[in-house]
Amino acid sequence: MAASRRRHATPGRIGRVGRVGRQAVPRPRVIMALVLLLGLVCTMLLDGYLRAEVGDDQRVRSDASADTVPDDVLEGGPILSFAGGTARTQSVPDKTIVLTFDDGPDPEWTGKVMDILDENDVPGTFFLVGSMITRYPDVVRRMVDEGNEVGVHTFTHVDLSYQSEARVKREIAQTQLALAGAAGITTTLFRAPYSSRTDAIDDYSWPVYERLGAMGYTSVFIDTDSEDWQQPGVSKIVTWATPKDGDGASVLFHDAGGDRSETLAALPQYIAKMKAKGYTFTTVSGAQQQAGAGTDGSRAGGTAADATVQPGPAQAGAAHRRAGTADVWEGRALLAAVAVAEWSVPGLAAVLAVVGVAVLARFGMMLLLARRHHWQRNRRRFTWGPEVTRPVSVIVPVYNEKECIAGTLNSLAASTHPIEILVVDDGSADGTAEIAEALGLPDVRVIRQENAGKSAALNNGVRQARHDIVVMMDGDTVFEPDAVHQLVQPFADPGIGAVAGNAKVGNRSTMIGAWQHIEYVMGFNLDRRMYDLLRCMPTIPGAIGAFRRRAVLEVGGMSEDTLAEDTDITIALHRAGWRVVYAEHARAWTEAPASLGQLWRQRYRWSYGTMQALWKHRRSVTDRGPSGRFGRVGMPLVVLFQIVTPVFAPLIDVFTVYAMVFVDFRASLLAWLAVLAVQLFCAAYAFRLDREKYRYLLMLPLQQLAYRQLMYLVLIHSCVTAATGGRLRWQKLKRTGEVGTPHVGAS
Repeated sequence: MAASRRRHATPGRIGRVGRVGRQAVPRPRVIMALVLLLGLVCTMLLDGYLRAEVGDDQRVRSDASADTVPDDVLEGGPILSFAGGTARTQSVPDKTIVLTFDDGPDPEWTGKVMDILDENDVPGTFFLVGSMITRYPDVVRRMVDEGNEVGVHTFTHVDLSYQSEARVKREIAQTQLALAGAAGITTTLFRAPYSSRTDAIDDYSWPVYERLGAMGYTSVFIDTDSEDWQQPGVSKIVTWATPKDGDGASVLFHDAGGDRSETLAALPQYIAKMKAKGYTFTTVSGAQQQAGAGTDGSRAGGTAADATVQPGPAQAGAAHRRAGTADVWEGRALLAAVAVAEWSVPGLAAVLAVVGVAVLARFGMMLLLARRHHWQRNRRRFTWGPEVTRPVSVIVPVYNEKECIAGTLNSLAASTHPIEILVVDDGSADGTAEIAEALGLPDVRVIRQENAGKSAALNNGVRQARHDIVVMMDGDTVFEPDAVHQLVQPFADPGIGAVAGNAKVGNRSTMIGAWQHIEYVMGFNLDRRMYDLLRCMPTIPGAIGAFRRRAVLEVGGMSEDTLAEDTDITIALHRAGWRVVYAEHARAWTEAPASLGQLWRQRYRWSYGTMQALWKHRRSVTDRGPSGRFGRVGMPLVVLFQIVTPVFAPLIDVFTVYAMVFVDFRASLLAWLAVLAVQLFCAAYAFRLDREKYRYLLMLPLQQLAYRQLMYLVLIHSCVTAATGGRLRWQKLKRTGEVGTPHVGAS
């Protein structure tokens, strides 16, 4: 489809063609398309970060030395603070239990834990993972409202001894931000993932605790571990959580991270048992206040009298601080972003799964139908009817084609079929018409008109054609000698109104040309075989197509309503009841865009023009009888496989990269290679049908990684233009004339 006119679309949802204009690719809409894609990528990364898939570090340090850790810390109580810059530990007073829960909030288990605490009138201290807070803020809000205490357990549950100082600060700050958004508070309590008693502090983790202490945090360890994460059974959980000899204890349970049914069963028994032993329950802040009031902070200093003091409401939330207004709103923005990610990413994953299945199904359908088409049309006994030998008219619309016109006309002069050639010059300013006349070729008429566009030039040619079959081509295309003869044979069937030829890329020696060569052979021609058998061909290529003159006039000629006049008239012929078929042996060689900029402009126009044509003929879905076949079959296929699935295809690639980096590299790579193998098989079969050399398929992997992404962005750009009713301006592509007259069967 040569760019032989200068046109732009007027504003509107999908506008009609307007008047002359020259402009490069509309950058704002390119930027908008890129922003949309970037937004989806960021959403995926946020979701992965929340699920500890992005930046996940599963290393856990063990058996490290503790030479730099003070002895009074290693031997002290489970509450470590740095008031005045000096490390100080505090023990839980005797006969006192601080119930602590790690790894929440969890939508299934945390609420049930709080129900048990409420029924038994005891508080808990919950050390929360920031990513979980952002996903379940309502659980945290209830937790605080019911008088429980909360602490920071990092944002992604990583061992901080392996992390940089910046990562440590980020883990804490993000968790505090999530708390501010969920409950309007921050906290001074901290518990490191994978921590236990103070005697487990080592030379790597000690600097982390010192930095956090300088920031005002109290680090909370444990005296007793219920080991409920091992699911050892209810009785063992109760036994392991019970301190010895009346000692107070910071006791560890879990309200998330797996099946916590045993924890739920053990908690009521444990609370009842400890109350029967004379124990009371408090929070970390409550234990600090009791220890500070009655002891010197060492484990040996508690008294029974101190242990009987139960925390009041002020003590239960003493570690909480009211968050600033800015932090609250920033936290709410974080929660809103997470809500979007939580909703959109699974939804996108489901959509992409459907798209992936549809694409693979399409590949299978194309292969089956292409094979059947090739078998039917290449049988010895196959015939369209009596051989068509009568002369036909070939219309060549041109606009500033001085580089190409001689090669185009010389190829037509070598035609084995009798033809008249109508060169319709659409106001060229480079002497194209003069070159055509100077060639002195027989049966060539040069028709001059003022610049009015390709559609007007084609209609002018149709009106002045002497024969009942007209062949339309581009001014940069060369035909093989028997191309016209092969192209017009289907007109032996009186029900056929148009025939699509086999357009080949002539300038395939460059990388961009080779990529387009693969696309033409695999995509366009396999598609046309499929659409031919389904009787819903969407497009007669502008480079090579033949029409019954009466059918063209019947539908009003080439329309100027869209930028894809070839798609427009093809659909119009379907709706008028004519059949459109594909002649694979009618081959023409066209000059594909040689630069990425020209390629972008061409495909942008194609995509946008196709959308215009589909919108124009949207009522075809309600047409009845044979004329409605395109609406019932072709329209859904074109919309699904030329618009919808390509729009989502970049997300499949993004998900693949995401999975390779953050989930399972080997499995994701194998999946991508499997899809590539399917595409390679389809391409190889298409090359076999077209008798093309397989060496170009070596470019297929790189085409999938680079060229295909460009085509996706072009389509997204076109969708944005259509949705916003923007103006589409485009220029004639620069031609070099390097595609010469081919030899028969050349590849």
